[in-house]
Amino acid sequence: MTNISAGGVTLAYRALGAADAPPMVLLHGRCANRNDWNGIVRDLAATYRVYTLDLRGHGESSRPGAYALPEMAEDVRAFLDALGIERAVVVGHSLGGMVAYHLAAAHPERVSALVMEDPPPPLPLTRPPLEEDTGDPNFDREMLVQTERQFTAPDPAWAPGLQRITAPTLVVSGGATSHVPAPRTAELIPGARLVTIEAGHLVHFTQPAAFLAAVTDFLAALPA
Repeated sequence: MTNISAGGVTLAYRALGAADAPPMVLLHGRCANRNDWNGIVRDLAATYRVYTLDLRGHGESSRPGAYALPEMAEDVRAFLDALGIERAVVVGHSLGGMVAYHLAAAHPERVSALVMEDPPPPLPLTRPPLEEDTGDPNFDREMLVQTERQFTAPDPAWAPGLQRITAPTLVVSGGATSHVPAPRTAELIPGARLVTIEAGHLVHFTQPAAFLAAVTDFLAALPA
């Protein structure tokens, strides 16, 4: 594990794969951390230089108390700057998918391809109330509260803003047993491809082989 200062916060990350391979950044879901990708990261690192990082408020990264999704996307942009990475494939799960689409919309030139696993759309959603605070040390409770507000009542400008995404985009939906309407996210992004894997919200964990096949097939078909 390595720490790097990026845009005023410290981000913990791990890198795997050949140093000269094309870069790929993996962004975990809410309340998880960089280790969430352990089941598939070595497969991806056979082709890519893979960076798994703890988003702000998670794991061993900074907990600044401010968790606006566009700001979290700027953390990733600053992370790329700090490592001298001009463009990267960005893969995000759930909250990480939302951070990824904010990054791709705000800085389309930095994302060579965008893959999102069961990403909530930037549209008003009805969700059950948050559970009581359990004091989990793996994430900042304030992150949970602030991101929940953005899940249920996002900025109205966010949905049309996804039209700015120019990267080839794959949305992987968890299907009927997922609580997230990921297909609605795909509808908002020009040319996005939607693949449904009936695995629930944790596709890469429940069906890792199917998830890897969808991602690698999509990326392999892109122009060099």
